[in-house]
Amino acid sequence: MPGGGGPGRQTDFPLRVLVQSEMVGAIIGRQGSTIRHITQQSRARVDVHRKDNVGSVEKAITIYGNPENCTMACKKILEVMQQEANSTNKGEICLKILAHNNLIGRIIGKSGNTIKRIMQDTDTKITVSSINDISSFNLERIITVKGTIENMSKGESQISAKLRQSYENDLQALAPQSIMFPGLHPMAMMSTAGNGMGFTGRTGGATASGGSGAGMYPGSNFPMYQPPAGGPAGVPPGSSEVQETTYLYIPNNAVGAIIGTKGLHIRNIIRFSGASVKIAPLEADKPQEQQTERKVTIIGTPEAQWKAQYLIFEKMREEGFVSGTDDVRLTVEIFVPSAQVGRIIGKGGQNVRELQRVTGSIIKLPEHTASAPVDEETTVHIIGPFFSVQSAQRRIRTMMLATNPPPVTKRQSSQKAKDQTTGGAASPAAGATAATGTTATVSASTTPPQQQSSSTNA
Repeated sequence: MPGGGGPGRQTDFPLRVLVQSEMVGAIIGRQGSTIRHITQQSRARVDVHRKDNVGSVEKAITIYGNPENCTMACKKILEVMQQEANSTNKGEICLKILAHNNLIGRIIGKSGNTIKRIMQDTDTKITVSSINDISSFNLERIITVKGTIENMSKGESQISAKLRQSYENDLQALAPQSIMFPGLHPMAMMSTAGNGMGFTGRTGGATASGGSGAGMYPGSNFPMYQPPAGGPAGVPPGSSEVQETTYLYIPNNAVGAIIGTKGLHIRNIIRFSGASVKIAPLEADKPQEQQTERKVTIIGTPEAQWKAQYLIFEKMREEGFVSGTDDVRLTVEIFVPSAQVGRIIGKGGQNVRELQRVTGSIIKLPEHTASAPVDEETTVHIIGPFFSVQSAQRRIRTMMLATNPPPVTKRQSSQKAKDQTTGGAASPAAGATAATGTTATVSASTTPPQQQSSSTNA
């Protein structure tokens, strides 16, 4: 886990801030000297997402570590920004903190009491960006803090403490529902939960008030809520890095909506989820009127699968492919080793009936006769709304992983050896590296839509 979390730390909540793009050079410093000094002094990891959203007026900075270290690093960044502003006659600076929409209500408090108390305690002025600024690919809101550097730092500390507490409360609330999605970290579930999971055996109703259900607890882009280094309970070791292939079938007349104008929507799905998403073309040897469905191939980690599939289901709902309050129901295909099909079916079909009952999905497997040739892999068809098919996928894949665990990657082996050597402690300045030789780690993050976030990753 990046940052200063110790071996017993269950969660590590990073601090996300926005800075003017013109300030990034000063924050990094010549050959990375300034940011290296900040990481050494604060013992926090600082990632400057300088190559994301080229041309945008603001860039995101992510700070990992324990609360005190994050606050110290943030304060030093503010000091650098003020020095730069003074030298260019830009006047006073402000602190912009990014926070998921799910957490904003608890920062504001009932009748604004919480945010008023923070302002009074720290002698700052604090405002929160409008909920109308969020989008399907980004549910982050901006908390703007104005005051002296000392007071802004105090304000950040109190805001971050409240965000962290709220986040940990959400994790605890998700724990019972995470049982429905074994092999998937709760962070991924939170990434598409506007007001909580909303999962039932029949339907999944995760939506954000005033916006769509997808959020920015990003995986490949930026894991705002990152899983602990050792993996959470219920997630098989290594499963988070396993590349899975899933086939999702969508109506032929929905293809244009999924692709979007000039491919913008599907590029956003790929960028947000970190998955490979490809829509099969029409079959040349078959009349178009007979082709009612198109196959979408999705390749990625469990988290990437969750996000990509969610955004496709959500787009179908937004475009009105279902009426009223009905759920979007699609067919998903996954492949399992043929030798393991019996485990899924169970004695007399007991296991598959229980899977269908618990997940609320329809699960179909081919019937093999004794004389029929058996391939190495068998297709499992899963039909239902998003949360139902996700629960079925995760349960079946976890069942297969228990029998055939994934091979240990070189990265995992080297990390394990490093942890054994260092006792699992993170190097305080380890987070300040990049291919360019500077200390700005280039992560694939998404900045808010008001910062021109439609461009793809560098």
